[in-house]
Amino acid sequence: MKLLVRHQTTYRYPASAGRVAMRLKLMPADCAMQKVLEWQVTVNGEPVEGFRPNSLGEMEAIWVRHDRMDDAVIVAEGLVETYDTSGVLGPASGAVHPHYFLRDTPLTRASEAIRAMASALPQDGGMLTWLHLLCAAVRDAVAYRSGVTTSQTEAAEAFALGAGVCQDHAQIFIAGARAMGVPARYVTGYLLAQEGMALHETHAWVEAWLPDLGWVGFDPSNRVCVTDHYLRLASGLDADDAAPIRGFVTVAGDIWIDADVRIAQAEEGVEERQLQRQQQQCAQPSIPQACTNG
Repeated sequence: MKLLVRHQTTYRYPASAGRVAMRLKLMPADCAMQKVLEWQVTVNGEPVEGFRPNSLGEMEAIWVRHDRMDDAVIVAEGLVETYDTSGVLGPASGAVHPHYFLRDTPLTRASEAIRAMASALPQDGGMLTWLHLLCAAVRDAVAYRSGVTTSQTEAAEAFALGAGVCQDHAQIFIAGARAMGVPARYVTGYLLAQEGMALHETHAWVEAWLPDLGWVGFDPSNRVCVTDHYLRLASGLDADDAAPIRGFVTVAGDIWIDADVRIAQAEEGVEERQLQRQQQQCAQPSIPQACTNG
């Protein structure tokens, strides 16, 4: 499947920012589940050229602006061919050993309740089957409900609350897997809805490490392994570590953020894709928000 994506994030500052520095993880990389055909990232209309592989084998860049500015408009867009590998990403790329992803963070630390849930799941069917059970158990325990958690809500808090969004589901899964000795990492990217072209925030899911398969992707929010409807951007220890955009700005007052993601199955032919891009650009509502956490 070929997916056409346009992801625009706008930062507006109440007073002109004196210095802005951003770490951008907005450039997808080729892997078993996808091949990048066309992709570009711009900030205020200027292409970002400095993307390089990081220690995980994923692409990132640092964008810095030293003079004063009122806003920053970041656009990531392109065309990616995706493949249904039943969630299997395969062996680790980059220099980081999978066991690195056994490390706890404040956002993914397992509570006694999460440990109890994970340890109660039967393991006699093998670890892959256990991970599928964990995926379902997280979703059973935590209803999908927006507005009840924030980007800084810890896995233990969301689990106790019994409600959250994809970020919470992913971090609870990670906490449960790590508590049982299974390396797991947080993944950010995009998800094509079944109805086709739609407005979405960035989506979050999980990859767990199995020695015989490598990394395998699970989406607890939708109770599935990832398919060709998913487009992978970046991974990390938790939501903060894997965030597509993280930055530092010298400014007084609150920052206003507007994010818009459009993803569609690409039409065949260059002219058809160009028309789709124009349609994506013309249909952008204003959505003020504090963060995009799925």
